[in-house]
Amino acid sequence: MGLGIAYVAANVSRLPVVLMDINKEQTDKGLAFMNKLLEKDVAKEKITAEHAKGTRELVSTTNALSTLSDVDVVIEAASENLNIKSAIFRDLDAICKSDAILATNTSSISITKIAAATKKAEKVIGMHFMNPVPVMKLVEVIPGLATEDAVLQDTLALAQSMGKTTTVAQDIPGFVANRLLMPYINEAVMLLEGGVASAKDIDTTMKLGTNMPMGPLTLADFIGLDTCLAIQKVLHENTGDSKYRPSVLLQKYVDAGWYGKKSGRGFYSYNK
Repeated sequence: MGLGIAYVAANVSRLPVVLMDINKEQTDKGLAFMNKLLEKDVAKEKITAEHAKGTRELVSTTNALSTLSDVDVVIEAASENLNIKSAIFRDLDAICKSDAILATNTSSISITKIAAATKKAEKVIGMHFMNPVPVMKLVEVIPGLATEDAVLQDTLALAQSMGKTTTVAQDIPGFVANRLLMPYINEAVMLLEGGVASAKDIDTTMKLGTNMPMGPLTLADFIGLDTCLAIQKVLHENTGDSKYRPSVLLQKYVDAGWYGKKSGRGFYSYNK
């Protein structure tokens, strides 16, 4: 997700970007993947070789948060875990300049809770990109309780400069996209768990019967079953509503390390 966001910021918005991860292997892997995306776009004549070269020059990497002291906007894309995100925002609060916008790519966690880890909650906002970022057109923007309107407007403008369509949602668990999507995926897993139909038949039913571009179980594999489970837990814990309780089978798959496409196995098997 982080690489995808960096890619559209540099390739579409033409903004200088610093790609940050504490693990150098991850930033190196991110740059290598970005090069593949650029080469593919050049081959398809979507961009010129000169444009691709310019994009590469706009992206640098770092493995220390402390080097982000002069950036105007930070978009965090760490794991969907409140403790991890709060720790990052606490550090960013101390490192970044006072007028920097601190955005989180969380797909379900309260923006207000994340902002509470800082002393400038008015600068914190949700910027929920969809995966894969270069392909998906939507960015869901979520102001927290204290977010300034100017921060909201600047964030909308930034997302739109990346070629994205924006929507604004209130700061509730799951916002709009995952408040609707995750119960749908979870119900499909429960049908599989109950032996109602095979994974293939569940997906085929939704694809051909309701004109979905892909079935719910394939989609879950692409999102990552660990991510789906984390979002379901946020919905369940923060609403207290049993309709958001994660499927037992989903928990089992995650416990087994079957995360979907990224691990090579989920509801389907994939070549890694």
